[in-house]
Amino acid sequence: MSDPSVSIPSPAPAPMIAPDKTGYETTPDGYRLRFAVFRSLKRPNKGTIVLLHGRNEAIEKYDETIADFIAAGFDVGTFDWRGQGKSDRLVANAQRGYIEDFEQFAIDLEHIFTQVILPETRAPFFMVGHSMGGLAALYAAPRMANRIRRMVLSAPLLGLHEDVPSATILAPASKALCFLGLGAMPVSRGSDGIAENPFLNNRLTTDPVRYARNQTLGGPQGVLNLGPPTFAWLNATYRAIEYVTRIEHMARLHIPTLMVTAGADTVVESLASENYARNLRSGAHLTIDGARHELMQEADVYRDQFMAAVHAFIPGTSLS
Repeated sequence: MSDPSVSIPSPAPAPMIAPDKTGYETTPDGYRLRFAVFRSLKRPNKGTIVLLHGRNEAIEKYDETIADFIAAGFDVGTFDWRGQGKSDRLVANAQRGYIEDFEQFAIDLEHIFTQVILPETRAPFFMVGHSMGGLAALYAAPRMANRIRRMVLSAPLLGLHEDVPSATILAPASKALCFLGLGAMPVSRGSDGIAENPFLNNRLTTDPVRYARNQTLGGPQGVLNLGPPTFAWLNATYRAIEYVTRIEHMARLHIPTLMVTAGADTVVESLASENYARNLRSGAHLTIDGARHELMQEADVYRDQFMAAVHAFIPGTSLS
């Protein structure tokens, strides 16, 4: 019997596509965000996917997924969150994953949506968010209710998996250290470099080809990469999870939402997403058995299921 945790490698992704428009926008609170817009030539146009990245991700990592959406007839608008990718970093050590509050991410999303996506792409608008991006989407969703038609969230970050080291003590520790002014301290001494995280030990994907590609995206200087999260990032994340799970917040979520979880996810707690979707007025849930955390970076046997779910859930799409 074959090992289900290691799947057949996928073909090497095609060369990166060039955006139709890229540049920087400065938020009202003074941070420069890198954005990119990709337009589909397929007719009829089906609208626009607003693509929200997870922690330690950048536009380049989603090149293959963007190409798939363009081929299906969607425009795509995406950007690097403040504190990662090629957007402004927030602390002196640029490798530290730092954020003080998810309200800052809501500011990023609102600014890029109004200043870039609305004028540069075509309605209707849909949102696809991964992990931290999924949590940010839920946080901001009540404000986007009349603009975003549907959302698909890939392995949304609604809780850390119990296999994450020290998961049970991270919440109180992060709160205490932030209170003491030590929020910029990293949670661990490790890094996200390829030498530190060989494929066989990774929690993200069963696909060695996509894993290797993603490990090299940062370039020789690691300009796109982050090291471990800081305690400030963790504290902000726990507070955002508490916020979006309040009954009054969930009652304001009117955007139909599909949550897709990975059956072999050891990064986030999938059951939290399943329960969340069950309690939403317009929520649905799907688990892709055997997949690890990064569904859009997974082997084809899993990734194809995720993309089919997106196309089945977002109106006007096709499974072909």
